[in-house]
Amino acid sequence: MKKPIRPEIPRKTIYRLSIYLRCLQRLKSNTIRTVSSDALAKAAGVKPTQLRKDLTYFGQFGTRGLGYDVEQLAAMISDLLGTKRLQPVVLIGVGNLGLALLSYRGFEQEGFEIVAAFDVRADRLKIKQAKQPFYSMERLEEVVRDRAVRMAIVTVPATAAQEVTNRLVACGIAGILNFSPIVLQVPEDVTVNNVNLAIELENLSYFIQD
Repeated sequence: MKKPIRPEIPRKTIYRLSIYLRCLQRLKSNTIRTVSSDALAKAAGVKPTQLRKDLTYFGQFGTRGLGYDVEQLAAMISDLLGTKRLQPVVLIGVGNLGLALLSYRGFEQEGFEIVAAFDVRADRLKIKQAKQPFYSMERLEEVVRDRAVRMAIVTVPATAAQEVTNRLVACGIAGILNFSPIVLQVPEDVTVNNVNLAIELENLSYFIQD
């Protein structure tokens, strides 16, 4: 049985869908059952026309005068984003940043579980405190295969990032969240999201100039 073909959705739209989902989750926690497009757009910081355009990927739904069913829309977005069940993730590089990410409890609430962490210095792993199991890099391929992992977080120095990425791609990783300050070279069917805190601060610096 073939998997249904997913619509081609622009990356910026996917990002906004993630924001809508968090807004909907807050509404659910406050026992709000329906929301208008104007109210949801305001909560997400976008224009109502943009929100309605983004939601056209789900077809026509919602009730004029009543708005969207909060639980139904949240479920539809979660299904599209693949977060209806916990997605296993591995983390490579247990330095200060890596350890901070391992300690963050919000990932599981959003549908992701860091199932293992890896570092080249196996001796350093023994002193780290986190609930996830730690492994030396020699066991990377084995754990990724056994846990059917498709996503990875890379928090290694720039000098090691491409080599680590090559190994991740070779063992089936298709999505990488990259905290290393270099542009990773990957095949077309592998998606990389870069997180560069210095660039984000530079961007903010521009907007606060007198």
